[in-house]
Formats: sequence, C-alpha cells, structure tokens
Amino acid sequence: TRLEMPANLPPDYYEAEKRYRAAKTVPEKIAHLEDMLTIMPKHKGTDKLRAGLRKRISKLKTAIQSKKSLGKRDSAFQIDKEGAGQVAVVGPANVGKSALVAALTNANPEVADFPLTTWKPTPGMMPVENIQIQLVDTPPLNRDYVEPELLDLIRRSDFILLVVDLQTDPVQQLEETISLLEEHRIIPCHLQDRYAEQGLLKFIPFLVLANKNDDEHTDENLEIFRELINADWPLCSASVTSGRNLELLKMILVERLQIIRVYSKAPGKEADLTSPFVLKKGSTVEDFAAKVHKDFAEKLKLAKVWGQGVFDGQKVQRDYALQDGDVVELHI
Repeated sequence: TRLEMPANLPPDYYEAEKRYRAAKTVPEKIAHLEDMLTIMPKHKGTDKLRAGLRKRISKLKTAIQSKKSLGKRDSAFQIDKEGAGQVAVVGPANVGKSALVAALTNANPEVADFPLTTWKPTPGMMPVENIQIQLVDTPPLNRDYVEPELLDLIRRSDFILLVVDLQTDPVQQLEETISLLEEHRIIPCHLQDRYAEQGLLKFIPFLVLANKNDDEHTDENLEIFRELINADWPLCSASVTSGRNLELLKMILVERLQIIRVYSKAPGKEADLTSPFVLKKGSTVEDFAAKVHKDFAEKLKLAKVWGQGVFDGQKVQRDYALQDGDVVELHI
C-alpha cells in the first residue's frame, strides 16, 4: 500500500521508493526505507509519512529477528504432512481463508474482520467420510513482503486451494496471487504446457475457490467471474457464512488429490472398513503391501481382491492396479 505523499518531496525520494518496491530481500527493503527517511525533509507535512516509514522498518526488522531466533527445526512454517494429503489454503488478505479452515477442520486460526490476522500458518484436519485431509491456513500473500518460508511451505504442499472473495474484484485477486507465485516459480499444473523452461519450476495442482457465494443473489457474480477467467481455471464456489457448497468442496478436494482408499483384510476375517490405507491413484498391490508393512512388498506371494474391477476374492499379481474402495487380502 502506498503511503500518503506530501506534495513537496524531492525526486531522490521517489527514486529510493522505486528501489524499495523493486527490492527482493528484506534487508534491501529496510535499507531503501531508511534512505527514504534520510532524504525526506523534516516538517509538519511529513510527520505522518515519517511515522509510517518507521513503522514499516520496525515491522521488517522484527520479521528478520523472529526468523533468526527460530531455528529451521522450530519454524512455524515446518508443518509435517498428515492424513491423505496437505492442502495449502492461500490468497490475499480478507478473503476468508481462516474462517474456511475453521469451518472445515478442528483448527482454530485467528479470524477477524480486518486484514493480516494470520501471521503464521495453522494446520487442521478436515474429515471427509473415513479419511482426513490436512488444510493449512497461511498468512496473506502480499506483494510488499512474502516470508520465504511461506513460499517453501506452499512448494512442499500436495495441492493449493487459492481463495478469492467473489464480492471484491476476484479477477484482480486471482491475477495478483498467481503472478506473485509465478515470480517465485510456483505454477498451476494445468498451465504447465505454457512454460518452455520447466527445470526450476514447481508445478502444483490448483483449485480456485470463489468464497462468499452466499446465496443465489451472488450466483451472477460467479458467472461473470467464470467468464472473465475463461475455462482455464478449475473453479468451485462456496460460502463459509451460509455453509453453501462446503460438502461439495470436500469431495472435489478428495477427487483432485488423486487418492484412493484401500482396505486391508486378514485371511478368514472380515475387512476393516473403518480405517482405509490412502494411496495415490494408479497404485498397485505391491505399493499397498509396502504401505501395510515395509517387509510385506518383498515377501508377497499373492493377493486376493474384492472390488469394482474383479470378482470377489480374485487372485491378482503384485502389479495389479487398485481402485478406490478395493479390499485386499495379502498372502506372504
């Protein structure tokens, strides 16, 4: 955000401000802000601006200090993956990310009606039928300063849920967020073909969530948004306030994470259908055996499968591709 400008600032000030906006690292940003303070003439008209600059310098210095005091291991951004997949919930300030994560999971991120409430990522587990998916509420993506560790967290995630506010220029919010991520080499999977040089890029599956689609009155906003962004983007709408489409969103996330649930059955016993093993789509009987126990894959003699593509108890080879809901009996 640009601070209010008194009319009588020297050209050097604006040059320093340009350098500040272009700076990539926090120490650089601090150095240029301090230049701006030095260049600025001291009089009543600049008091407010000086105070604003000092506040900004102080905030950036605090960010550096807190980063130094946190070892890599203790960092709030080092979140271990749990459940069937890790979904980073990202977007600009005030689009309702924290409220969404609070509504879908057991997490209690701070939720407020003013921007920049979330300063550190907060994970929570979202139950979907008999599995759980980890959602991570993240600090707002802001062009002024992005914590490098936040970008690392997003890169490590299995999936990105990009939240925009349907009632407040969602096109601009989407474009600015994507442009910021793109600058840090994080690219939506469905746009992969557009990049000739792919070596250093990280491609991650995305879903755009148009939040605050509270009722049929906002459906028109959704249609306009859909038309303006073309059919390129995987899009879903929901409302945390009214609960609209939240169940649908859960099912879409399961589908987009490309996971299947497979159940284990001991010979002569009933299958345990309460706690499935979660595998990637395309996984084989051998992958399943390794998931059940690290030695099983090597010792596996045969497997019997109950499910969609087989007759009950059909014997299959270790390279048989499993489907969602299959029950497997391993013989070692």
